[in-house]
Amino acid sequence: MLSRLATGGIEFGRSCLRLCVSPGASTRHLQQISKLSCGGRGVGVTLHTGAALFSAPVRCGGWNTPTLLKLAAPKQSGCRLAQLRQTTTAAGVAAPVTQQVPAHAQKIVGSWLLVSAGMVFGAVAIGGLTRLTESGLSMVDWHLIKGMKPPANHQEWEDYFKMYKETPQWKYQNREMTIQEFKFIFFMEWFHRMWGRTIGLVFLLPAAYFWRKGWITKAMKPRVAAFGSLLVFQGLLGWFMVKSGLEEPGDDIPRVSQYRLAAHLGSAFLLYVGLLWTGLLHVLPRQKFEMTTQMRQLGKYAHGTMALVFFTALSGAFVAGLDAGLVYNSFPKFGDRWIPEDLFNFDPKWKNMFENHTTVQFNHRILGTTTAVAILSLWVWARRLRLTPRASLALNCLAGMSVVQISLGISTLLLYVPTWLASTHQMGSLTLLSFAVWLATELKKLPK
Repeated sequence: MLSRLATGGIEFGRSCLRLCVSPGASTRHLQQISKLSCGGRGVGVTLHTGAALFSAPVRCGGWNTPTLLKLAAPKQSGCRLAQLRQTTTAAGVAAPVTQQVPAHAQKIVGSWLLVSAGMVFGAVAIGGLTRLTESGLSMVDWHLIKGMKPPANHQEWEDYFKMYKETPQWKYQNREMTIQEFKFIFFMEWFHRMWGRTIGLVFLLPAAYFWRKGWITKAMKPRVAAFGSLLVFQGLLGWFMVKSGLEEPGDDIPRVSQYRLAAHLGSAFLLYVGLLWTGLLHVLPRQKFEMTTQMRQLGKYAHGTMALVFFTALSGAFVAGLDAGLVYNSFPKFGDRWIPEDLFNFDPKWKNMFENHTTVQFNHRILGTTTAVAILSLWVWARRLRLTPRASLALNCLAGMSVVQISLGISTLLLYVPTWLASTHQMGSLTLLSFAVWLATELKKLPK
């Protein structure tokens, strides 16, 4: 009978069912539904005809338009409602269920995502220091469990040091290194790897718990699975990057492949952006604003600016991988020229974009300047619109951080890339990206 009456499907809750009733349904039909769902007890009915919404007992004699019907069943009739759910589904009537996550659970899930994002931020910081101190090639193998235990005595340290002496880095750069100096670079790389494993535990264990508890919605499950997969891929990609630095170099300087370094850093940035974006949407209550044409355009501009910040940071990976910050340590000119002479020295020409030190630095300068101009233009334009308080704060933070970041970049270049300043500049790029993500979430269109 329900399949004849329902025109828009049936939705079941814990203590009610909701359906769109066909024209011409009568009190007798509703009483039969009541008997099925509530065991003959009285039932409250909510009718929605598109123009009015009211609640009343079953007292209607029919209607002429499809009507949304909600039957509120007593708590004692849960088994009858479950029986009706099974019977109706078996009859071929669609029974979509809208999963509702409690507000406190949504906050907990959001906080977990933000903590995971913070851990990824820390991994990028530690990884940057590991690279700047040239510590990344100190561990010549990778084991998920065995690699968690550092050397415990002098003999074990001697064994690890002996393995390191077989690497190109020791042969061409560090032949004078003592075992005490080796311990420093070893612990830098070991700590970076252990931090990555900790991120895995912090993300995967709560994810399994929240998934089982039903706090992750159906729409969220593919995203959580993607985050977990990207996290595992990130670890494998890190070792793939390190292996490139253990091979004999084509020149006298052993280093990891700048392509693999950019892939490793880019995947970390993608994971960070995904976790931060999703976490902010869970934790921060949405603020209503009028979605005018200008606001819609501003949202698109903010998303474009976020993408520009991302690719500018990614270009920095090529600068780091090639040590391109150590050429042309002047600004704004390249030495005494605006355009350097050796910009396209390599053949084929496309290789200059990724392998020519001068071109890589030139591209990063242009992208950095373009990003700063884009952000400040966004700030000037958005100041004339009526933004929510949080969106206005995010915009101001983004504009201010862009000035700080470009100042850090210029200072790093002029001072010949000191470790502490270069690391701060790298963290500045991720901080700038964080503010761009925050602003984009604040300008996201509210769901209807």
